[in-house]
Amino acid sequence: MMATINLTVRVDEGTKKEFDSFCENVGLNATSAVNMFIKTVVRTRALPFVVTDVITEEQSSQIVMTRMKSAIQSMRDQSVGSGNDSMTMDEIDAEITAYRKEKRTTNA
Repeated sequence: MMATINLTVRVDEGTKKEFDSFCENVGLNATSAVNMFIKTVVRTRALPFVVTDVITEEQSSQIVMTRMKSAIQSMRDQSVGSGNDSMTMDEIDAEITAYRKEKRTTNA
């Protein structure tokens, strides 16, 4: 067995209390949780979460816009694939209303 050493970390008091509470809720203590983190980093040679840079509001808007365009294109593709690409908004609304009524009847 290898010798152990102490590792001192500074953390905000409120964060430490929340961390201790979380650890207790999942059956750990802070030392065990930190050791799990360290061993995971050493084993995988990576952090077990994504680290990102702070983005500007403009970059955030661009990301949201790109995701929206992708979602819209996906919906269009699904609509064409299912043969519903020629439906009017009223027809789509009627389909949704009928589905909701059927679902309520089934779940009642």
